[in-house]
Amino acid sequence: MHSNITDVLTYEIKRDIADRYFGFRKLIEEDTLALSEKIRQYRVILEKRISFDLIRIYILLQDEGLIQEFLALANLPEEIFYDPYLVQSPTIRKRVFEGVRFRGLTKRGCFVNAVTDCYERLVHHVDQYREQFAELVVQQETIRAEIDLFYKKNDLGSILSFLRGLGDSANSSLQGGLEPHLASDLENNLRIVPPAPIDQSLPVIAPLPPLSAIRRKLNVIVAQAFGRQGQDIHDYLSSKTFFGRYR
Repeated sequence: MHSNITDVLTYEIKRDIADRYFGFRKLIEEDTLALSEKIRQYRVILEKRISFDLIRIYILLQDEGLIQEFLALANLPEEIFYDPYLVQSPTIRKRVFEGVRFRGLTKRGCFVNAVTDCYERLVHHVDQYREQFAELVVQQETIRAEIDLFYKKNDLGSILSFLRGLGDSANSSLQGGLEPHLASDLENNLRIVPPAPIDQSLPVIAPLPPLSAIRRKLNVIVAQAFGRQGQDIHDYLSSKTFFGRYR
């Protein structure tokens, strides 16, 4: 009779521990999956907005030396979304400028406005991206903190040792006891791993200087680019120009 009561109590204790641990683990896994989905969504936003803004500027500047000067002026990494092929491909040009209209009265004015408007859009999209990146960092750190707090209150090694002790208790023939040589491997397999830092999945982009802060130097770069551009790009911009601000 005493053995039956012990077995029942032992079973209830194990079930309670398992429910608490695996219930928490399930919540963390759901939070981590939600975080991963947001990272995927923000990566798409990064590629469709910021990359298009930058590629438009690359196509307009054309010259690699001028592009590098622009990246340094805007405090952007040299490698960000840049490939020499991008500025030469008519297909990419058509794709990234699809639906975009420019403003200006002359070819030169249109060209200058095209670069500065693209840059202002880039500043806006980078600000949005940085806000979203910060949200992801908070979520990742919150999940990590929840895991740390859980283990402070529920030390996995102690729990497994306790369960092993239940299996070794006197007059107990329970099948659920944990052998000592299995406890270490089981602890490693059960340990909840927090999600990786966000900067391992998405690039860190510093805030860009406003157009007003770099306009004079940017105009020098744009003037050089305008003089080096071929007639085809001027004609292309002229075909997409109207007397107003594009959306």
